[in-house]
Parts: sequence; C-alpha cells; structure tokens
Amino acid sequence: MKSYYVNKNAQANGDHEVHEEGCSYLPEPQNRIYLGLFSNCTDAVREVKKKYVKANGCYFCSKPCHTS
Repeated sequence: MKSYYVNKNAQANGDHEVHEEGCSYLPEPQNRIYLGLFSNCTDAVREVKKKYVKANGCYFCSKPCHTS
C-alpha cells in the first residue's frame, strides 16, 4: 500500500493531479490533500473524483492513471 495525495490546485486543463508519497512533483504541504493508503493509483484517482470532477494521475509517479 502506498500513500497518495492530490494537488489542491488544478492544472491548466482543470485536472487535479494524484501523486504517490515521495514523488519529485509532490505539491508543497499547503497545496495538497492526503487521500490515504491505496494499493494502486486507480483507486486513489477514484477517491479524488468524489471531491473533484476532473482528476488525473501524475505522469511521473502514477503513470498508469495519467491521461493526456
């Protein structure tokens, strides 16, 4: 299980990016929300979509969940 976070600030296209703990692109603490422990990024993104309509996995740490 890995800890996942979401960026409070949306990307230019409106997506809120999901990151694994330890990602080089993990937002600063004041700009992220802890999502919890998940076995994969798919479940973490699904959780984020309960709060934010548009969500996406980070290209670098959650690539299987990243869409263009």
